[in-house]
Order: sequence, then C-alpha cells, then structure tokens
Amino acid sequence: MAPAVDFSLYAILDVAVLAEFRLSVEEAAEGCVAGGARVLQLRDKMADGQRLFDEAARLVAITRSLGALAIVNDRADVALATGADGVHVGRGDLPVAAARRALPSAGIVVGTARSLEEALAAQAEGAAYVGVGSVFASRTKEAPRMTPATAGEIARALRVPVVAIGGIDAAGAANLSGLGLAGVAVCRALFEDRDGVPAAARRIRDAFLGVTAR
Repeated sequence: MAPAVDFSLYAILDVAVLAEFRLSVEEAAEGCVAGGARVLQLRDKMADGQRLFDEAARLVAITRSLGALAIVNDRADVALATGADGVHVGRGDLPVAAARRALPSAGIVVGTARSLEEALAAQAEGAAYVGVGSVFASRTKEAPRMTPATAGEIARALRVPVVAIGGIDAAGAANLSGLGLAGVAVCRALFEDRDGVPAAARRIRDAFLGVTAR
C-alpha cells in the first residue's frame, strides 16, 4: 500500500506569481517545504514544452532531495518525461481517465471540480485526489466560487482526499479547518508575506490543522 500523502498544505508554484516576487522555482520550493508543504505543483501557463520541461526537471530534483512530491499542471507528458510524481488536470486539459492511462500506476492524477457531480466523476475516472473551489476570491486565477461548506460536503462524500483552492491565506485556512478536507492549495499568500516563504507556509498549514500559533 502506498504511503499516505500529506496534503495539508499544497503549494502552487505559479511561475508568473514567482516572477512578481523575484523568486526562482528552486527558492520557492525550498521555502515551501521548509514551512511544511509536502506537495508542490508547478504551474506555468505561458511556457512552451521545453521551458516547462526544464522548470519541472528542476522542481523534481528539489522535491526528491527534500522528501516532497512534485506535480505538473496540465501536462501529463512533461510529468512523465521529468519523473514528476503526478499531474494536475483541469477543464480543457486531458480527461482524468486519459491522464491516468498516460502515467505509471504510482503516478498521482489530480482532478478539478466545481460541484459534487464533477468531483464524483473525477474520482470514478481515477483521480488520486480532487481540488475543489474557488472557495474564496482568487487574485491568481478567475474561477466560479463555492462556499467552504460546499467544499466540506464534497470532501465528506468522496473516498479520495479533497483539497480546497482559491484565494486561501491563513485566515481562510482556519475557516476551512475541521470540514473534512485533506488540505488547502495556496499560491500567492505563500510568497507575499514579509516574514518570508517558510513562515507563511507554516502559518497557513498550522491554521488549517488548528495548531496554536507558535
């Protein structure tokens, strides 16, 4: 049986956002893992195949050395070619079932859902876990909203882990705590904190887990 994955803080390394804060993929990854993230997703919507391959290969090297997992957004071929741990597929990408066939049996396929019906469909097609949202207004990506309560209802209805996404910071993570979710997916709030990435990651993860502030 595969070991359980700690999804409590799922860090999204959006290359466009990292550029705003003058952070490399490596710097962002190291900071997130230092703060407790164990799953990191690379997102670069503007990259061609070569650039995304290079970025993903660098992320995989870092996550392997630090004991974390690397997920590639959109591109199952890049995930496979770089030895990443999995791929996140959303609307307009490969169907979950197709991505599942493209990766090794141990590969993680992440589905996306905006409703219980979509979440159940992703689970049925072989998603290892499902991202649901947007639970709050996001400054990184426009998406229809769902309430935290709805995200929790979806989490309790599925057999696979469910991670909430969309505009989540420490306060939002605290509001999502105890709803049955496996974790929170966070992008911008990890990198804009004046205390640095590790401190921001730790604060958000602790808020989700209900850990008293250190």
